[in-house]
Amino acid sequence: MEKIQLGTSDLTVSRLGLGCMSLGTDAAKAEKIIHAALEEGINYFDTADLYDFGENEIIVGQALKQVRDQVVIATKVGNRWKEKNRVGWTWDPSKAYIKDQVKQSLKRLHTDYIDLYQLHGGTIDDPIDETIEAFEELKQEGYVRYYGISSIRPNVIREYINKSNIISVMMQYSILDRRPEEVIPILLDHQIHVVARGPIAKGMLTDRLLSQAGDSIKENGYLDYTYEELEELLNALKQNLTSERSMTSIALHYVLSNPAVGVVVPGASSVEQLKNNVNAVNQPPLSKEEIQYIRKIAKMNVYTQHR
Repeated sequence: MEKIQLGTSDLTVSRLGLGCMSLGTDAAKAEKIIHAALEEGINYFDTADLYDFGENEIIVGQALKQVRDQVVIATKVGNRWKEKNRVGWTWDPSKAYIKDQVKQSLKRLHTDYIDLYQLHGGTIDDPIDETIEAFEELKQEGYVRYYGISSIRPNVIREYINKSNIISVMMQYSILDRRPEEVIPILLDHQIHVVARGPIAKGMLTDRLLSQAGDSIKENGYLDYTYEELEELLNALKQNLTSERSMTSIALHYVLSNPAVGVVVPGASSVEQLKNNVNAVNQPPLSKEEIQYIRKIAKMNVYTQHR
């Protein structure tokens, strides 16, 4: 598995990581997926305190306990579950909350440090200076090695680039969601890597195409694509690019072809799915002509809010 230095840090990460949100709460099953990832050379595991009320962190931490010094664990903070019934959550980027919650995440993860601690969202109205101060103090105290943000808002990203020492920005990025390409030039200028989530766009960028698309996609499309436009684009990709590789390979390699992307983190809910992702990454990369073709037929989506 190819590895890369993440941003300006000394974290060496596999280009394919594991997005842990879809592991589920069956610890034995999840552990098999995580161990299969380790066997394939994956060393980057991305979780969050929000996933399954913290249960995801517990499962990930337990599964990686014996290889802690060989892996990079990334988690996130900022969303506070509503206490009474845990239906929904509120946003809390305050210094006090971040510094309290890191200790809870450390306990659940069975570790005394987090490699990459990420702010799980954010708006321009947040107390950004206070939030940055919290992360910087956590670095100084040894609880966190590096920090980043998980945000789709260009104005927030620019604030953190200008004011903080983030090494990464997690963004949803795929052939069907090219919005990150708007802010990628400034990330490249500052040697900040993208951690790319959602690269196969809810399964649409796999060989299944739209066969398992939900009612919402059938009725409303996806982002600024109508359902009919999705059918046209996906069929064109399949007909013109899949003779030597799978659709998943096209999807992952398109994202990885962007020099700002450090690691791509598709989820996996089974060992088979995990191995399919590994096989896809191990297939030949896209040629310049293929990348140009994709950019020609896929919409150049842009962020319409928070500019």
